[in-house]
Amino acid sequence: MMLGFLMGRAGVKTVVLEKHADFLRDFRGDTVHPSTLMIMQELGLIEDFLKLPHSEIRALSAEIGDTSVRIADFAYVPAPCKFVALMPQWDFLNFLADKGRRFPALKVMMSAEVTSLTEDGDRVVGVKATTPGGPLEVRADLVVGCDGRHSTVRAASGLVVQDLGSPIDVLWFRLSKMPGDPEQVLGRLGADSMIVTIDRTDYWQCAFVIGKGGIGHVHAEGLEAFKAAVAAGARFLSDRVDELKSFDDIKLLSVSVDRLTTWSKPGLLCIGDAAHAMSPVGGVGINLAIQDAVATANILAANLKAGTLRDSDLDAVRQRRLFPVKVVQGLQVAVHNRVLKPVVSGGERTLKVPWPLKVLDEVPWLRRWPAQFLGLGVRPEHVRSPDSP
Repeated sequence: MMLGFLMGRAGVKTVVLEKHADFLRDFRGDTVHPSTLMIMQELGLIEDFLKLPHSEIRALSAEIGDTSVRIADFAYVPAPCKFVALMPQWDFLNFLADKGRRFPALKVMMSAEVTSLTEDGDRVVGVKATTPGGPLEVRADLVVGCDGRHSTVRAASGLVVQDLGSPIDVLWFRLSKMPGDPEQVLGRLGADSMIVTIDRTDYWQCAFVIGKGGIGHVHAEGLEAFKAAVAAGARFLSDRVDELKSFDDIKLLSVSVDRLTTWSKPGLLCIGDAAHAMSPVGGVGINLAIQDAVATANILAANLKAGTLRDSDLDAVRQRRLFPVKVVQGLQVAVHNRVLKPVVSGGERTLKVPWPLKVLDEVPWLRRWPAQFLGLGVRPEHVRSPDSP
């Protein structure tokens, strides 16, 4: 949707195909980081954007056992908005779609599910889709796969995926929010559990980490055992875990970390999770995808509009974005293996606060650095694509 907005803004004739009738999908990323808020400001959208219902995180802390540690402070981030906005992704997408309606070049088609690529020799020249009105074929100079970690476009392309592995999956559920609930503590790490609580204003979006493929064991243990584990891991939720009436209220996110060895082929480019599936660790996936979109528009929009796009231009997107992807995925894999894998593997272990976190907790000015890394990333992008009248 962001790439469609940017291309439409640049006057590039663009069609965005969304397979659902609306954007209302639960359990999508909610964390809008300062890097994304800066892009919204550069597009002249920030004032209207922040009128949407959202909450703001200006500092991050975590609970490790019975100890609370302060990790990041966004007050010193060199960006206009010194906070992380928590906003349901469907509100973000609806906002972009609504603002994009002023661009004659942009068309957003809902209930249009891409099923295959249209190819001419070794070149991708469009896509085929199903719609309520029947089959649809869209021809294009460029097809961009932005359809996530289970990308239909990526699967149809034959591009090679490098799997970096993940020892965890995540169970998502919601519980009501009540007066007196804690603020700004997202992660709660126990000896045998990890729970993340995301403030969605009137309820908590909760993530419970389990071992990879462990959903069968959770079901076998039963709902009451799961509720007890949630209550033990986040004690302030213990008085409302009975809101979980069945496992239908608990959704599985199969966590994967991977990336394409090549993001493109003639006529086709993949970006976002379709090019590099991210772990939910750090909540950076949505922001990396938006950075990809901005870089793609910066690099390709002018040539697309002029009809001078070359196949070699497509790989420039990968060259621009690969380094930050590698850095973030490397850190995510390290957190998986060193922090979360011991949690989900069971057995006795002593839970200690790592010394780097102790230092961050004790030295306030150091907390600007993790905030800057989380908030802006490794290589933040700025809008440089044209704004056509």
